Amino acid sequence: MSWTLLGHNGQPFPSEVRGSLGGHRHSRIYGRLDCRAALRAIAAGGYVKHRVFFLDEASAIAAGYRPCAVCLPEAYRRWRATRSE
Repeated sequence: MSWTLLGHNGQPFPSEVRGSLGGHRHSRIYGRLDCRAALRAIAAGGYVKHRVFFLDEASAIAAGYRPCAVCLPEAYRRWRATRSE
């Protein structure tokens, strides 16, 4: 099976390895695949067509995404601290 992931440059590429993180293309937020906030949005039907996947956190950050405050609170706090400097 093949998956489409976003790379460091924000461009999609085929991968034989499933991504470990999901994200939302418009809000530019990434998080765990089991994130309760993302799953709630998916259940509401407004999220799926804008969903993207990343192999790892480094790829998500390099592509310009920020961590989810719900499922990645420590990473979000670190990201937020860099924004206020």
